[in-house]
Amino acid sequence: MKKLIFTGILAIAGLATTANAQIQKGNWMVGSSLLSSNFGLNTGGGYSIGIQPKGAYFIEDNLAVGGYVDLGISKVTNGSPTEFTYGVGGLGRYYLSPGESGVDNLLNHGRWFFEGNIGIGGRNVENGNSTTGLDFGVGPGYSYFITPNIGLEGLVKYRGQSGFGNEGLNSNITFNVGFSIFLPSSKAKAIANEVR
Repeated sequence: MKKLIFTGILAIAGLATTANAQIQKGNWMVGSSLLSSNFGLNTGGGYSIGIQPKGAYFIEDNLAVGGYVDLGISKVTNGSPTEFTYGVGGLGRYYLSPGESGVDNLLNHGRWFFEGNIGIGGRNVENGNSTTGLDFGVGPGYSYFITPNIGLEGLVKYRGQSGFGNEGLNSNITFNVGFSIFLPSSKAKAIANEVR
């Protein structure tokens, strides 16, 4: 029984230190948001299915910069036509250190973060309304490490598109669910060499 309790304590301690090891300078993060629900600020709420692959490099401990691609389709609940969204751009993510958020982490093997993005994107609707131009967003999230290198993520984000077309500004608040894989530089180089 003592061995079982000791093993459990070691496993929990290992998970607690995992979040620190994977978000250090020189590591890579790759992942994607897979599902999102949006709460329209100017068109009503609805549901979206989309994929947003992203990759980032940790330039400092807790701070990663990289890029994203956004592809999605959504339907607003008020009977509006289906819309297609797209975008590409840069992103930044900052992970809060334990205690930095003002409250201790809810779970010891996870980290709070803030993510922001800016790029070029657009929105095309079946009836012809469209917006193409600046794609931007910002919001908080939480990464829950299920293994030393894989985190399940939830992200609440204000997203907007401003530019040209029938609509000058389109914005909403989204809740995204996805995952990230964290790779030390040595593992990332080995994977890149295998692909070549």
